[in-house]
Amino acid sequence: MKIVDYEKVQKLSTDNVFLIDGESGTKGILAGDLAKALIGLLDSEQFMSGVNLSELPQINALSANDKILVGTSAGNKAIAANDVLFAVLDEFATVEMRRKIFRGKNLGPALTTAQKNEIKAGTFKGFFIGDYWTIGDRIWRIVDINYWLNCGDTSCTTPHLVIMPDTALYNAPMNDTNITTGGYVGSKMYTTNLGNAKTLVEAAFGAANILNHRELLVNAVSNGYSSAGAWYDSKIELPNEIMMYGSYVHTPAGDGTTIPYRYTIDKTQLALMQIYPRFINPHRENQWLRDVVSGTYFARVDTSGSPGYHGASTSSGVRPVFGVVG
Repeated sequence: MKIVDYEKVQKLSTDNVFLIDGESGTKGILAGDLAKALIGLLDSEQFMSGVNLSELPQINALSANDKILVGTSAGNKAIAANDVLFAVLDEFATVEMRRKIFRGKNLGPALTTAQKNEIKAGTFKGFFIGDYWTIGDRIWRIVDINYWLNCGDTSCTTPHLVIMPDTALYNAPMNDTNITTGGYVGSKMYTTNLGNAKTLVEAAFGAANILNHRELLVNAVSNGYSSAGAWYDSKIELPNEIMMYGSYVHTPAGDGTTIPYRYTIDKTQLALMQIYPRFINPHRENQWLRDVVSGTYFARVDTSGSPGYHGASTSSGVRPVFGVVG
């Protein structure tokens, strides 16, 4: 019987058997193994040259369920389409690039050993601006990377993420009465009312993982403006107007006679506030800032989103800023 006389089939199953004639005689091979063997005869370049991509159905959009083929040293793998962009960025983005890219990914319920290692190495792999931890009932969000690097009377050389909670931790006054004597350092906020914030931050991230750096802070006020400052060890502080808005708004400037001095190293807007300004006040809360506005007022972020100020005895939100290290 001739081969052409056999009944024809249109489909194959993996358990179909083909006869193969060779030097060692005639043998059988399963259809599934035959397909793999035929492909194996070609190198990758020969194989791909036989695939006409233009004949495949063309698409103009991707969905989260789509998969993209990636050739790796461990063989061909697939990656979900919605993971491709940040997978590429996470592998190749520099630290400077990461400061300009908002992602907003949940990083988990705790700072992990692997995350600490990436921070310590200064690579920051796995981190982008807007990423956050949900620890307890609070969201702790990355607002900048290496913000204090090379700053201070003693240079800060430790790689760090800069973190702020999305909401105020609690409300407290700057002082018991409407005075700004002694500036930020002389305030009850600095000496006492920040204490609970430090406890909450250390409970969330561990005391050993909070950056200790040097800050230039206001410690004297004359005629309603900051008149002196000094260097202090700093772990957790209130932000200033520049960190939130990118400029001073209510903090007094020069009058043509007095040359203003700001007594700060925090001279640029935090990356998150620049990229996505809604995070200046994401939950419409009054939040204290550390800048002296007058003999009775400190600056703050108002519920309306506008730059504000209020009497020092007012109870407003305490939303601190701090660095996390590996």
